[in-house]
Amino acid sequence: MTRPIPLRKRLLVRLLITSVLIAICSVAATAWLAVETTTRAIQEEQGQVLTEDMDILRQLSGYAATHRDWSGVGKTVRALSDRTGRRIALTAPDRTPIADSETRDTALPPRAAAAVDPLHTDTFTEPGAQRTGIDPRAVGPFRLPRAERERVRLLAEKRRACFSINGVETTITQMPSGRSVLVDEDGTVDGGQVPTPCADGVLNTPTATEEKALTELNTYAGDCLKGVGGKFPSLFAATVDFTDRSMLTRYLGRKAETGIDTTRDQDKKAQECVDRARRQQLEPYVAPAAELFLGRGDSAVPHFDMSAANKAKVTGVAGLVLALTVAVTVLVATRLVRPLRALTHAAQQPPEQHVRVPVTTQDETGILAVAFNDLADRRERMEAQRKAMVADIAHELRTPLTNIRGWLEVTRDGVVDPDPELLASLHDEAVVLQRVIDDLQDLAAADAGTLRLHREPVRADELLEQVVAAHRVAAEGAGVRLHMSVAASQGSHSSGDSDGTPWLDADPVRMRQALGNLVSNAIRHTPADGTITLSCRRQDDEVVFEVADTGSGIAPEDLPSVFERFWRAEKSRSRRTGGSGLGLSIVRQLVTAHGGTVTVTSELGTGSVFTLRLPDAG
Repeated sequence: MTRPIPLRKRLLVRLLITSVLIAICSVAATAWLAVETTTRAIQEEQGQVLTEDMDILRQLSGYAATHRDWSGVGKTVRALSDRTGRRIALTAPDRTPIADSETRDTALPPRAAAAVDPLHTDTFTEPGAQRTGIDPRAVGPFRLPRAERERVRLLAEKRRACFSINGVETTITQMPSGRSVLVDEDGTVDGGQVPTPCADGVLNTPTATEEKALTELNTYAGDCLKGVGGKFPSLFAATVDFTDRSMLTRYLGRKAETGIDTTRDQDKKAQECVDRARRQQLEPYVAPAAELFLGRGDSAVPHFDMSAANKAKVTGVAGLVLALTVAVTVLVATRLVRPLRALTHAAQQPPEQHVRVPVTTQDETGILAVAFNDLADRRERMEAQRKAMVADIAHELRTPLTNIRGWLEVTRDGVVDPDPELLASLHDEAVVLQRVIDDLQDLAAADAGTLRLHREPVRADELLEQVVAAHRVAAEGAGVRLHMSVAASQGSHSSGDSDGTPWLDADPVRMRQALGNLVSNAIRHTPADGTITLSCRRQDDEVVFEVADTGSGIAPEDLPSVFERFWRAEKSRSRRTGGSGLGLSIVRQLVTAHGGTVTVTSELGTGSVFTLRLPDAG
């Protein structure tokens, strides 16, 4: 009696648990993804807002660096507000309004976003301001007039052409002061290392305007630099670095004149002197410091509100998803389990009943039911074949054993004398019995995959000659002519045969056995004066053997059964005249073991042709 399946192992329960787990994981993954996506969107929007803030500060700092006051900044403020959707307001340090994108009665945010001061600017609003805190766009008296700009540009064009001739490609870029400089592909000003033919010292020589501004700068920084130099008051002086895009004014240690090395502390203090003097020099040329206020406007950062109501909605949706998942799973699983239960019930029946199941669906379960029914049909046919095979084997073994036993008993009882003729008859019966046993042993070894092949290179013509020689006497005794034909292949052969004879990598003994069985079968079915032809040829990558006879032939309905065990074309033939019915089965097993195939074509009254195809060893 079949034991009931435990509840936890039933397919319906497993499908239900799996679906619930999948639903829970799906809901959790969806919630996590939603939170992560929202968080990332908020972070990206915050980053975008920060970028907008920095751009607003950079543009307003640039305005202050290039204007002496804030009188015309209102237009710039409104344009920035329209582009970013932010409220922008500028006030003096005492909160006196300068410009506002909103109406004046609108309250300002509680704190300023940043201070707009080109002489003390943020280190990230404009490249070049990191070292001094001075906006590089604030050039003041260093701004070149039109004539000097044009002259410097022509000098830059001349140097660029010289660079190009010497294999250095550069482009001309204009600094905030209007001076033209050369920049290479790496962004290095003046092309990095200047080729010797181009080092004329003209381009980087200060103009009259720059000389005047530089003299003024040294005047502002004079007392401070002398204090840094100590007993060498002329050790430091301010100069202009034309290889820096911001054209920062720097100090120059005059080691070449004094031979004195400066200390790191002296260098730092000298730089501070120059920066302080530069701010003093630029102060009349830039707008005064102002406070920048930024409102959220249309770019307000969203707030993710996970209130109790939202939590209830999420919980309700998750519960609804789980309920629908369970309902659909139960419905689908029930329809799926029903045919499986039928299959299980049919499989549990006794084997001799060969139960079939109805095919009610076209899905995988229906395909499984069809396969189960096919398996039951094959099992029924195999059972019938097994019974028939047992009966045939019993018949094949009973007849020779009965004859041997009968003659031995009458000889023992003295009824007949054991003369040579009787012994020869008994020997023939023993040979028949041995042949049947050998054939069964070969088939059993082939079925078990233990049939051993001793492969070696074999010439096809020599193989046919050996088979013809072994069966010539039997053929002549039956009045049948044996012929052999080997077709030479075109071209040379890899093994070195100039005649192109096909070669096999095969067991010569087993191949003689297979071909011999076909010849023996042909001799039995070919009348006197008939002909049996053995031929061989190479076709593509195969060696093709054919055994053709002019015998009685095989009926079309019998062709599918030719290679079955204990099958005979003529049921009335005895085992002596018709063989044991195992020869052709052995042929198929031997050819298959060599990686080949065997087929047969036949026509009643005309004869049969058995074709063996084996891999070519050439």
